[in-house]
Amino acid sequence: MDKIIPLTSELLVSLVSFGVLFVLMWKFALPPITKMLDERAAKIKDSLEKAEETRVEAERLLDEYKAQLAEARLEANRVIEQGRKVAETMKDEIVAKANEERESMLARARDEIQGEKRTAMAELQAQVADLSVAVANRIIGATLSADDHKALIEKSIAEVGSLDA
Repeated sequence: MDKIIPLTSELLVSLVSFGVLFVLMWKFALPPITKMLDERAAKIKDSLEKAEETRVEAERLLDEYKAQLAEARLEANRVIEQGRKVAETMKDEIVAKANEERESMLARARDEIQGEKRTAMAELQAQVADLSVAVANRIIGATLSADDHKALIEKSIAEVGSLDA
């Protein structure tokens, strides 16, 4: 049992040595360690604050970009809709112009047909008149006077004209 309990003199020397070592450590080693731990805690705190600021700024920028993207989409939709309206207007104008040209061409064609018809009728009437005179000359066997020719032509034209109606 003597081996377990230290001697009083050894115990006193150990306690004094421990006390001196403790005071020296407290005086010289503990302040730099404490300072280093405080600096490390301050750096960690600053890093966390900067990270939070960066996160808040990133969220703000993300919201800004989302708003800009939504605005750009709206603008794109407006431009597309405006393009559709312009295309529709142009299409309507082109169709109206084509219809107008078609009507103009039809009117010109009708006028040309009427003119050709009148010309053909006049030629036909002249030919009928000449044929009528020739037939009358053969039937009658004599030459008609100028007045007779004229009266016969007018009668033939009147008959042909009544067929036209």
